[in-house]
Amino acid sequence: MLRYPTEALWQEIAFLAYHLHWPMDELLDLEHLDRVRMVRAVSAMNARAWEAVRDSA
Repeated sequence: MLRYPTEALWQEIAFLAYHLHWPMDELLDLEHLDRVRMVRAVSAMNARAWEAVRDSA
């Protein structure tokens, strides 16, 4: 049985906690694939926001 790397888990949790301000318990309760999807969704929103900032300058 393979385990998900601890450092990767902490990076995902830190990223989501920083951006969404969710408690750690809620982030740890997410299924792995749901957490990964959430990280990708937040990353995409950040990318679009920064594009809008760059385009308005």
